[in-house]
Amino acid sequence: MNTEDRLETLAIHAGQDPDPATGAAVVPIYATSTYVQEAPGVHKGYEYSRTDNPTRTALQTQIAALEGVGPDDDGGAVATSSGLAATALIGYLLGPGDHLLLPNDAYGGTYRLIAKVLAEHGIEWSVADMTDPRAVADAVRAETKLVWVETPTNPLLRIADIAEVVAAAATVGAMVAVDNTFATPFLQQPLELGADMVVHSSTKYLGGHSDTIGGAIVTGDGALLERLRFLQNAAGPIPGPFDCYLVLRGIKTLGVRMQRHCENAMVIANFLADDARVERVWYPGLPTDAGHRVASRQMAAYGGMVSFTPTGGVEAAHELVARTRLFFLAESLGGVESLIEVPAAMTHQSVEGTALEVPGALVRLSVGIEHIDDLLADLDRALG
Repeated sequence: MNTEDRLETLAIHAGQDPDPATGAAVVPIYATSTYVQEAPGVHKGYEYSRTDNPTRTALQTQIAALEGVGPDDDGGAVATSSGLAATALIGYLLGPGDHLLLPNDAYGGTYRLIAKVLAEHGIEWSVADMTDPRAVADAVRAETKLVWVETPTNPLLRIADIAEVVAAAATVGAMVAVDNTFATPFLQQPLELGADMVVHSSTKYLGGHSDTIGGAIVTGDGALLERLRFLQNAAGPIPGPFDCYLVLRGIKTLGVRMQRHCENAMVIANFLADDARVERVWYPGLPTDAGHRVASRQMAAYGGMVSFTPTGGVEAAHELVARTRLFFLAESLGGVESLIEVPAAMTHQSVEGTALEVPGALVRLSVGIEHIDDLLADLDRALG
């Protein structure tokens, strides 16, 4: 590997050359909607900021590089206004009668978009246990055009073998999109494992500071990239230049943040697993976790998310999340601060009563980068 291709270096330098006009070391926020042309149709690469913007270009170059797609490769990235906007763009690739295969524990917002919006436009969908390659192989059919993968999943942190899912999808010629939000490029490289697209909610770990909303799609297929960019320009789900700047800034520290997120989460998972006040823990870093073997093979570490159920059921879960001080009771994840939530009552209400319903007593932690002893003390106190 070229030393300049290491992720920590790419995060700081890919797409972020000094500004040619001023020498600024940080990519400027190009707060402009339009660009002066030298003659009709003759310009310097930019016409209108719905189509593209230099700050967005820098972000797209940076994210693509982290997912293994460099400037000399086919493909690239499309930055969007949110993670769900990225999901919707991929949905635009499908038409009436096409079939989409979804994990049986997908993020509630993804389920809502597919079941309540795309389905109304004639797109068929079903769910399968993505942790079982045979279940995926049995669920795909001739009409399947897209297999959607989350690994780790939200909120049960289940692990899918990406290469095995890709092989099953290939039997019917379906594309595979992997939501890599929880893992980030520092822990997992889905394109290297055969995926056609990688999806991020850059609101989460890429931005890393809970101060912006954004999304991204990365592909190594040049034709697919052009189609996605056409769809984005036509439909308009673009991020503003200031949001792009915030994600650019956040990604520069992604490597060091992910190291601390993972270290803290592992300690907390072991603490919870050994505590009699806890009924069950979901974390792929635990040797007893069902996804541990696959995660150890396809991930560099196990991530910063931990889920568990306290003894005492739903009432105990609601009481627990109300007692933490450092773990803020809030939706979202991936910021430097620790968050705690009850998915069934918060982020995953949309899947209530469906095959994707999550346990009512499940508590999800987004483990931040605070001192681990302080986080442990907070949870110990909240558990009562």
